[in-house]
Amino acid sequence: MKLAGKQARFVEEYIVDLNAAAAYRRAGYKARGNSAEASASKLLRHPKVAAAIAAAQSERSARTEITADMVLQRWWDIAMAEPNDLIQLRRICCRHCYGIDFAYQWIDADEFNAALKAAAMVENADPRTFPTDDGGYGFNKTLTPHSDCPQCWGEGREDVFAHDTRYLRGRARILYAGVEITREGLKIRMKDQDKALENVAKHLGMFKEKIEVDAGENIAALIAARRAKFMKGNEQ
Repeated sequence: MKLAGKQARFVEEYIVDLNAAAAYRRAGYKARGNSAEASASKLLRHPKVAAAIAAAQSERSARTEITADMVLQRWWDIAMAEPNDLIQLRRICCRHCYGIDFAYQWIDADEFNAALKAAAMVENADPRTFPTDDGGYGFNKTLTPHSDCPQCWGEGREDVFAHDTRYLRGRARILYAGVEITREGLKIRMKDQDKALENVAKHLGMFKEKIEVDAGENIAALIAARRAKFMKGNEQ
């Protein structure tokens, strides 16, 4: 039997964003304060309303070809993605790590000559303070710090590296949520992995306490027994 009036409208509004209280208001029901949440929750438990929602979701799933398994897999991929595939904090070598006799190493002669020229332009500059190329050329900042370097003691220096997002694949691409430019620099945005894992757990029913009660069992006795067990556990 099809629903009519506000109940039918509630079903239509609810499947838009699954916000029961908001759907309750949009359907035309009047509510004050927190009464919308309580009334909407009660409406969701109405057998005909619940059946109508399930049917509407099933129809939408068939129409969009989106299944619960697909959504669950998406959440799981977000939860299990490796943030290091997006951005890394690396320890890279310092300028002395691979210089000759651990002297300052330049990228190439052009870099050295530019530094030498800048030093010579300083008024009353002492030539003894001018840079030298004793450490040679070929500096590569991506190398691992040299364990025997007397300047950084093998610690190198910090370097933040973000991968080219055009080439992200798999879970890394799913985790990536864009980039934000702030006063401090670029900020890589990622989807909420904790929330995704929580959604997986909820979907699998991991947060539901399973209590089976026989029809003839005394509820008061059951509660008393569980309370006694809890108190005993706290005393240990």
